Amino acid sequence: MRTKQITAANADEQIKQLYQTAFPEEEQIPWDDIVRLISEMHLDFTAYYEGEDFIGFTIVFPYEPFNWYWYFAVLPELRGQGKGQEILTTLIEKYKGKTCVLDMESPCQECDNKDQRERRHKFYLRNGFRDTNLYKKFDVVEMTITMMGEGTFSMQNWDDIVGELKKFWTWD
Repeated sequence: MRTKQITAANADEQIKQLYQTAFPEEEQIPWDDIVRLISEMHLDFTAYYEGEDFIGFTIVFPYEPFNWYWYFAVLPELRGQGKGQEILTTLIEKYKGKTCVLDMESPCQECDNKDQRERRHKFYLRNGFRDTNLYKKFDVVEMTITMMGEGTFSMQNWDDIVGELKKFWTWD
């Protein structure tokens, strides 16, 4: 697998298409804003390829003391084939020794995609993340916060990360 750092200059339509289809609309920042934030927030936006074939991408907000695994997507036709595992393993190695947090749609919330949420949650737990037992609601979607690394994570830590984001972008 090879990686490519994404910048405002090379963020292509294929990556945009996956971004806009992999996440519920209420969890998305508009694409043009994401592209602008790459340099303003020093986002680690990485695309993953097998040969020349695009597989997926990750966006990490490297914020001290917690790196926020913000977005992680694999092409739908490649899911369940170990590609997500390869990407996550690469990402974990890249941030080895650092504390990372990840929020995802809560597997505890009643919803139409409960099975998918439960599989995703188990995937992250198998890979070394642990529950913080913290939840945040965005509109009607409940998010559970997990972390990897030393220490604990609090709602104040979450508010600090979101506060940093709000310096660069705000939502209605």
